Amino acid sequence: MIFANPVPADMAGEYYDRLGQPYYLSPEKLESDYASVRFERELRLFQKHCTKGRVLDVGCSSGAFLFQLQARGDYRVTGTDISKPALDCARSRGLEIIERSFLEHDFGPVRFDAVTFWAVLEHLLDPKAFLSRAVTLLKPGGHCFVLVPNMDSLAVRLLGAKYRYVFPQHVNYFTRSTLSRLAAGAGLNRVSRGSMHFNPIVIVQDWRGRGDFVSDQDRAALLQRTTRYKRNPAMKPVKAMYSLVEKALGAANLADNLFLVLRKT
Repeated sequence: MIFANPVPADMAGEYYDRLGQPYYLSPEKLESDYASVRFERELRLFQKHCTKGRVLDVGCSSGAFLFQLQARGDYRVTGTDISKPALDCARSRGLEIIERSFLEHDFGPVRFDAVTFWAVLEHLLDPKAFLSRAVTLLKPGGHCFVLVPNMDSLAVRLLGAKYRYVFPQHVNYFTRSTLSRLAAGAGLNRVSRGSMHFNPIVIVQDWRGRGDFVSDQDRAALLQRTTRYKRNPAMKPVKAMYSLVEKALGAANLADNLFLVLRKT
């Protein structure tokens, strides 16, 4: 596994509190996250394996995934994070929120049908501890969903260190094999794995750039822009072509993110 060394000393709740307004709670990011197209792949993957039940989203941020999941089926959803401003936003949407560390919170007798880590493990100093904790909170037969950046992606192969997601917030970097070994070490059985998402605009921008840090404002603006493309009916032919490219990259393990669906026996 590839990891950052040294790790910024302030990688804790206060660090992500400071990121709240410029990125996670920016109008552009919230508009995109709460758009119906934003989590379409994650929702499709999730509902294929978990059709109902109690769900815990670890690192839920503003709660957008849970908000959309709750509207699509018979789910009781709970979110946890360490960023208070993001959790305040999630709570304002009527979501059940735990404002404590996932590792430290006492869940009592509550057990979940699914625990999700969408773009979370790459931020953690000890990702195995989080997966191991998830095992204790899952019901027998429950599922754990993981999504992380793919260090074997086409973007990384083309851009290397110029890729914008090689940056201080990420302290771990995974390939398919290292992510699978991490999950196996936590005692979870693999049900499905693959890669998804592809943003050619990021590749073009970072290829032209000098490897400088891409600001939170610029990342949020691009997310808003691509979300609006997805929602535009006039882009339907482009979306169809894009879907074919993404599917091919996913089959070759070259898409931007890796996913794992894991099951507790």
